[in-house]
Amino acid sequence: MNVWIQLLVLWLLAAVTMCLGWQWQRQRSNAGIVDVLWAAGVGGGAVLLAAFGSGATAPRVILAMLGGLWGTRLAVHLWRRVHGEPEDGRYRHLRAHWSGSQLRFFLFFQFQAVLIVLFSLPFLAVASNPRGPDAWTLSGLAIWLLSVLGEAIADHQLACFRADPAHRGHTCRDGLWRYSRHPNYFFEWIHWFAYVCLAIGSPIARLAWAGPLVMYVFLRWISGIPYTETQALRSRGDYRAYQRSTSMLIPWFPQRSDP
Repeated sequence: MNVWIQLLVLWLLAAVTMCLGWQWQRQRSNAGIVDVLWAAGVGGGAVLLAAFGSGATAPRVILAMLGGLWGTRLAVHLWRRVHGEPEDGRYRHLRAHWSGSQLRFFLFFQFQAVLIVLFSLPFLAVASNPRGPDAWTLSGLAIWLLSVLGEAIADHQLACFRADPAHRGHTCRDGLWRYSRHPNYFFEWIHWFAYVCLAIGSPIARLAWAGPLVMYVFLRWISGIPYTETQALRSRGDYRAYQRSTSMLIPWFPQRSDP
């Protein structure tokens, strides 16, 4: 199947899925479902492009397994939060800012469908790789394992902290959160370098760099850290001191901070 047709099919599936997600949030006033569907959509994109790719069998099978597992883990984790908690403060603020406009929410959900295609470009590169397993494959597997485990640990530590009612209004500094304000984002970013390694040898290997580059831009300046920290400053009185003492993204030893 032509690569453009593959991307078109992926976009159509993502657009329909986001339409259903928009209807879900409209009925429940909880836009957090968009994060669940994005993770599931990108993971599904890895499986779809692996199935129809023109590369060797080994990189396509590895891609389907790694991308599918990553997307499933993240989607399940996010669904537990969306299904069991009120709407995230970021989306409540957006809902108030947009005066509840469902047209804007619909366009927002459809923009996420476009992002699913954009973040699937690294998968297209891997699925076109004609080379079998080699040292780059092992490097990609090692990066994937380290990053997914790191993100899962960070998510678990935060979930345990949030589960204690005594911690309401306070900032998590447990485990990995002592060394980075966003360790989950850090490992999410590192995860995309796995596909750069897996794409080595592909005629379109450069597309794999779209993953770490675009993810860093979104996390650093657009939808990740800026929105999360703005909400944290609104809801946690100790967050300003946490910002002064703790590395923003890349884990590092905390510094002393005046209250």
